[in-house]
Amino acid sequence: MKKVILSIMLAATSSLFAQKPIELPLWPNGAPNSNEQKGPEQEKEKNRLSNVTNPTITVYPAKGGNGKAIIMCPGGGYSRLAMDHEGYDMASWFNAQGITYVVLKYRLPNGHSDVPLSDAKKAITLVRQHAAEWGVNIHKVGIMGASAGGHLASTLATHFTADTRPDFQILLYPVVTMDKTYTHSGSRQNLIGSNPSKILETLYSNELQVTPSTPKAFIVLSNDDNAVPPLNSVNYYLALLKNKVSATMHIYPTGGHGFGFRDSFIYKRQWTEELEKWLRDQ
Repeated sequence: MKKVILSIMLAATSSLFAQKPIELPLWPNGAPNSNEQKGPEQEKEKNRLSNVTNPTITVYPAKGGNGKAIIMCPGGGYSRLAMDHEGYDMASWFNAQGITYVVLKYRLPNGHSDVPLSDAKKAITLVRQHAAEWGVNIHKVGIMGASAGGHLASTLATHFTADTRPDFQILLYPVVTMDKTYTHSGSRQNLIGSNPSKILETLYSNELQVTPSTPKAFIVLSNDDNAVPPLNSVNYYLALLKNKVSATMHIYPTGGHGFGFRDSFIYKRQWTEELEKWLRDQ
């Protein structure tokens, strides 16, 4: 009962900081590339989207915000998007911290590996273009992602252009590598195919793409993740340290994969509190 009352109080408090969400198309005049999907967007399960052809951002501006913004990339193995616990469900929590929160509904590759990254780049560009309107500091815009969305977030953090560099990155149990010995096989196949060239495999193995210009990172995962091997996060963390990039990693003993913002993850309070503290310095 106490937990129920606490959850209600937190929800009510968080709502004080939230504004009505704003949905914007990423490419109102058409995208410069195509994933050649056909047919309507599908929702086979609630908030599990596939066949995305019209990418959007859903923006939750924070009342009296601190100028920070976070763009979230939901996971789903590059075959669908888990839009709730790895997306919309975190809006009130971030708003309560004074952070403008943005959920990216990105196109899935369908054999076109460049498509998700182009959507992520466009999303960060849009947020900075609307910075004054949403109370965002253009130098405090971060990228966040879970699972395959973590791969997309780390791809933007290592493949950015001059005007699309995130100021920080937050990764939840991310896919990072395309090395078939320890990648997530479904994400790998959906992004670069079953028989990719070595060049393509290396290009999207983000632990190999880290440089001193890669933005600072916060990484969360479980030791018993049997879907995405923890070495994805560990090797990325080591690459960041090697390049003298500030990085923080929290590995919890249990929890598996895909916990997102779910209350069922027994270390939810720990990882959220650690991220709140980390974000205060960004």
